[in-house]
Amino acid sequence: MPRIFDNIEKQLLPALRETINVSNRADFCVGYFNLRGWKEIDSHIEKWSGGEGHCCRLLVGMQRLPQDELREAMSLVKRYGGIDNQTALRLKKKLAEEFRDQLTIGIPTNEDEAGLRRLAAQIRAKKVIVKLFLRHPLHAKLYLLFRPDPINPTVGYLGSSNLTLAGLSKSEALHKVGRA
Repeated sequence: MPRIFDNIEKQLLPALRETINVSNRADFCVGYFNLRGWKEIDSHIEKWSGGEGHCCRLLVGMQRLPQDELREAMSLVKRYGGIDNQTALRLKKKLAEEFRDQLTIGIPTNEDEAGLRRLAAQIRAKKVIVKLFLRHPLHAKLYLLFRPDPINPTVGYLGSSNLTLAGLSKSEALHKVGRA
């Protein structure tokens, strides 16, 4: 039976943590990702060995700024076949800068800096594999967790909760789907 996590009466974060603890890998697809959201689950991912079949694969869709959309719409050069490597590298660098800038919002704490260092270490250890979806804005919010259970090997969470602190703990509705 599906459960609805509205982050008012039923919280997504504890359910997601509980499912991660009995899983050996995960695939997440979100529109937005921030370090303070990741920090809420990173210790649970840390237990995995890393590499194929023992990691969290994270696909992040970038929401383009209105001026970027206008610039593309007014451009004389239309991109129908995707983007070139130089543009992809520039966008990846921009996203990395945005992650760094996230720590300057509010008063950054030692815990925030430690969270950034843990994420960097998890990426190096292939416990987390981050890919950016750059073709167009991606608003999906899907969390798939895979576990060694012959009856229910895949647990899915689908809805409107991004991998951000607000998305995991505030009132964004999310549905748990049993077998995927």
